[in-house]
Amino acid sequence: MAAEPMGEQRAEQRTGLLNGFAAYGIWGLVPLFWPLLKPAGSVEILAHRMVWSLLVVGVALLVLRRWTWAGELLRRPRKLALVTVAAAVITVNWGVYIWAVNSGHVVEASLGYFINPLVTIALGVLLLKERLRPAQWAAVGIGFAAVVVLTVGYGQPPWISLCLAFSFATYGLVKKKVNLGGVESLAAETAIQFVPATAYLVWLSATGHSTFGSHGPGHAALLASTGIVTALPLVCFGAAAIRVPLSTLGLLQYLAPVFQFVLGIVYFHEAMPPERWAGFALVWLALTLLTGDAVRVARRGVRPVFPPQRMPTAADGSAERPGRGAGPRLNMRFRRVGATSHNAPAAEEPATPAERYP
Repeated sequence: MAAEPMGEQRAEQRTGLLNGFAAYGIWGLVPLFWPLLKPAGSVEILAHRMVWSLLVVGVALLVLRRWTWAGELLRRPRKLALVTVAAAVITVNWGVYIWAVNSGHVVEASLGYFINPLVTIALGVLLLKERLRPAQWAAVGIGFAAVVVLTVGYGQPPWISLCLAFSFATYGLVKKKVNLGGVESLAAETAIQFVPATAYLVWLSATGHSTFGSHGPGHAALLASTGIVTALPLVCFGAAAIRVPLSTLGLLQYLAPVFQFVLGIVYFHEAMPPERWAGFALVWLALTLLTGDAVRVARRGVRPVFPPQRMPTAADGSAERPGRGAGPRLNMRFRRVGATSHNAPAAEEPATPAERYP
């Protein structure tokens, strides 16, 4: 009798791992998708992503019959204002990421998601007065040194990376106060984005600059599929988050920027002079310290401030149980919890909502 529940638990964990790999794999490989949308410009692609994402998650919520949160949100002006801020910040993140990929800056974009946990921790100290352990201070210091090295290598600060990292970290701080589920949050944010995005697309069409109806049905279908590309990994992450420990997801999170980094070098043939390798090596050292510290603290039974990256939403988008939040989470606070129906004893449960990769 005991073997059967154990077998079911292992099957659940395998399903969770597969969904986790799928989520981070999609986020990591999405740089292959955005160039397919050319000759559409980055702003047009961004506007289509907003519109079609709302339609996709709207249908999903209708099927799931999960709309009660909308009325509550409309009755709470402060929460609605925070969602509006989150929508504005993720708009910047999505737009910069799409532009970076389609302008030949995939490696620099991947750096933004490598340093994102470090930026989130720094903002937590500055804005939330969080206290760090020595290993976390060392990681942040090494991360700062990496930015200095990369500034020398690029001849200027890595603005794309910094913009992606800071916008996503800010998004995480705002989302921390909102406490909406991943799909619900995406629906609320894209609903706010919908009117300006639609107005822009109508203007493009009226002025004859829209590519949606002028480059064939294939191009139009690709633009429409931006909604699926946005929503699918979020759904996969939600399925993974309830089946595997967040410590496992915290390791899987690095798949996305690793894939992006490799694609930038191998597929897009972007240059990597020695000083850039040195800067990236420092970032990886900082992340190794951070991850090692989080694992060590978790083994002692203490919930750490552990920063899995949305690694967003931003082109390219929160980890909680369904109905409360789904998606990669930065700077999660954890508390001690007992056994759950899905994980082993002392499974990890996030105390705050998470965000998505772009």
